[in-house]
Amino acid sequence: MATITGKQLSDMIRHWLDTPVEAYLGSDYGQDAKALLQRALSDGDAEAFLQKMQRDIPLLKALPAGALNIYALPSGEDRKDLFIEVAGEVIQVGA
Repeated sequence: MATITGKQLSDMIRHWLDTPVEAYLGSDYGQDAKALLQRALSDGDAEAFLQKMQRDIPLLKALPAGALNIYALPSGEDRKDLFIEVAGEVIQVGA
């Protein structure tokens, strides 16, 4: 049985983050992070964002609870940077 490395997993997430929704004909694979940044992370949209990521990358469903997280940090007066944390590795959305 093949083993998937942490780098391969983070590469899958980076690919998903770089793919706009419906970029593949007939599929809603991908994300719309810009829409998420327009809302408060506490309103539930962040959880929906992670759930879509898990639907699009089924491997993420096999991770233990708490291994996949999303958070935002302020960056300047009117900007926030969005981060995905998976199994201890942090990936900046849009970087």
